[in-house]
Amino acid sequence: MEKSIIILCGGGPAPGINTVISSVAKVFLKDGYRVIGLHEGYKSLFADKPLMVELNFEISDKIMNLGGSFLKMSRYKPKDSEFKIDFFKENNVKLLVTIGGDDTASTANRISKYLAEHNVKIQNIHVPKTIDNDLPLAEGTPTFGYQTAKHEGVKIAATIYEDARTSGNWFIVSAMGREAGHLAFGIGASTHYPMIIIPEMFNKTKIAFDKIINLIISSILKRKILGIDYGAAIISEGVFHFLTNDEIKATNINFTYDEHGHPELGNISKAHIFNMLVQQKLKELGLNIKSRPVEMGYELRCCKPVAFDLMYCTLLGIGVKKLFDQGITACMVTSDPKGDISPLFLKDVADEHGKVKPRLIDINSQKANLIFKNNLHYITKADYEAAKKYVVNPEEYDFNKILNWE
Repeated sequence: MEKSIIILCGGGPAPGINTVISSVAKVFLKDGYRVIGLHEGYKSLFADKPLMVELNFEISDKIMNLGGSFLKMSRYKPKDSEFKIDFFKENNVKLLVTIGGDDTASTANRISKYLAEHNVKIQNIHVPKTIDNDLPLAEGTPTFGYQTAKHEGVKIAATIYEDARTSGNWFIVSAMGREAGHLAFGIGASTHYPMIIIPEMFNKTKIAFDKIINLIISSILKRKILGIDYGAAIISEGVFHFLTNDEIKATNINFTYDEHGHPELGNISKAHIFNMLVQQKLKELGLNIKSRPVEMGYELRCCKPVAFDLMYCTLLGIGVKKLFDQGITACMVTSDPKGDISPLFLKDVADEHGKVKPRLIDINSQKANLIFKNNLHYITKADYEAAKKYVVNPEEYDFNKILNWE
């Protein structure tokens, strides 16, 4: 029977998925393998009628530089009780290629162990994907899709900033990022936003709404002192990972709630929440400053990959075949800045519970220091006297005091 490989995608989209699918398919087709694409990820893998598509050269070549994902994605996470060997035996599968985050990778490991226990031997190789750039790859190595998402975000953020300058308004921008601030930091630094707020900044104090809002007000006050009547602040949605449900409910924003009573944050713009709170604070202070919310998220996930990700994802796809030929399994494929392929095993980056710790921005790095200490606008002690023209208590808006960075 003809040998085959399976390719499936888990989680959310990231630019470059199709480049990976295309590159994996082409290199295995060249070696005589049948290449099966699975729609809806793990949800389809153990279904009675898996949603299969045969990937030939024509399809693979056509999708190579497209955005989105040719293979429909799913966040479905199967239980061990759902595992079965039928699909793998019927199709003589030798390799399971998964494209996704750490959950997708750990599920592939569980499946491989189950198959081995039932005398079905396959290899599994994972291609790490996320626009959040928060998987623990080697220093200087981004996750695929991040550079394209940042590039697209910079275009949007620059246009927003130009609107602020033209109209004399402020914009409150929210960016995706899970627990990490890579996207917000990269976009904000690239467009010279006067305020960037990411979870990593709060390394010496607890994240709270009032601190976030005061940081934005700090930037507004500093710009007023400088005679600049416009600006923009970008905030990583990751700050919500560190706020309690009670704190979120206390904003008095109208939320829908899930069956466990948790606010469904996905149903409302994070930028809207921050902007409402900023406007409430500005009115309390008697400052007549307009601000508008902009949510930056889904616009970044399915755009066509930039040249960096086209090359990077091509190397990762071919790298899957290189590791497969070496007999390596239960790993992530990585490509360093030189383009060298190597495996990264989950066991080497996971904690004792099998959870992969996210890669955060090193807030003490030279890059972070250059941006936060030199490229933002905010109130410091030297501005207290000038700030008293607008607020009676300027020390409350002192950037370093808010973050306890003194």
